[in-house]
Order: sequence, then structure tokens, then C-alpha cells
Amino acid sequence: MDPANPIALAKHAGLTLPSPAWILGCILFSLVGFAAWRYGKVMQLPRIRWLGVALMFYGYVAGPTWLLYGIGFVLCAAIWWNRPRRD
Repeated sequence: MDPANPIALAKHAGLTLPSPAWILGCILFSLVGFAAWRYGKVMQLPRIRWLGVALMFYGYVAGPTWLLYGIGFVLCAAIWWNRPRRD
């Protein structure tokens, strides 16, 4: 183990780097969450606002990539389901 190599040191400590798909998903769902939060704030829809907050920050606790995308799609569907309808 070379102490000058931080990546090797992190791997030895049991830490792994996230995959590019995980990083892309985290950024994508955070942007959608921010847009939903802004929309909920402007339209005074607290449920959409809180779903947007959840969508922005759940990536910090989601472990594997499939779980990140699964929860992200479910939260996006919940925002879509709770949007005001034009009847």
C-alpha cells in the first residue's frame, strides 16, 4: 500500500468510487427535484415541493445504482401523479 496514492488508500479502507451512471443519475434527479421544488413553491403546492426536496437529497443515502434509479423514477411518478390537472 502506497500512502502517496489516495485512491489505493481509499480502496484499502473499503471505500469505492461511484460509477459514472450513478453520478449522472444523481445529477439528473437532483435537477428534476430542484425544478419540482421551484414549481411547488411558485404554485403553492406543498406536496410537490416536499417531493422535490426528497428527489434532490435522496441520492445521498441511496446505495447501489439500481436503487438510485428506482427510487428516482418512483419519486418522479409521484410528482407527476400529484400535479394539478386541467379539467
